[in-house]
Amino acid sequence: MTVRAKPLPSLLQRAVAALARREHSRAELARKLRRHLPEGADPAQIDRVLDELAGKGMLSEARFAASLVRTRAGRFGASRVRQELKQHGLAPDLIAQATADLAKSELSRAREVWRKRFGTPPRDDAERAKQLRFLASRGFSTDVILQVVRGTPDDG
Repeated sequence: MTVRAKPLPSLLQRAVAALARREHSRAELARKLRRHLPEGADPAQIDRVLDELAGKGMLSEARFAASLVRTRAGRFGASRVRQELKQHGLAPDLIAQATADLAKSELSRAREVWRKRFGTPPRDDAERAKQLRFLASRGFSTDVILQVVRGTPDDG
């Protein structure tokens, strides 16, 4: 009995499988597909596959941006989310559109992140610095960080 080797999935099949798992940006999906491009093949094949998927509505930069914002907003500040979207190769206007509402909820999100991590006001300068650094590393703005660590009440 001979065992037949399964044929390798096409670029389109690989792209559809990746999109079935989660949303991807065009640049991210192109990078993943490049690893599976047969040696000597035309790299324009990847663009054709991505154009086909976008044309069918299966690949959407706006949907990817909304998904990433939704998953990151609970743990990170607006600047960190914007930076991550930029790293995925999204257009600046799409990034601005996707993150427009983050500034409105920045203070409450920062308070929740701080509460989960620390929960109590800093006892000394060293602990205050630690809390400030933590929130800064999460991408929250300086004004918001100071309000959270100082325990300033909400403005509304």
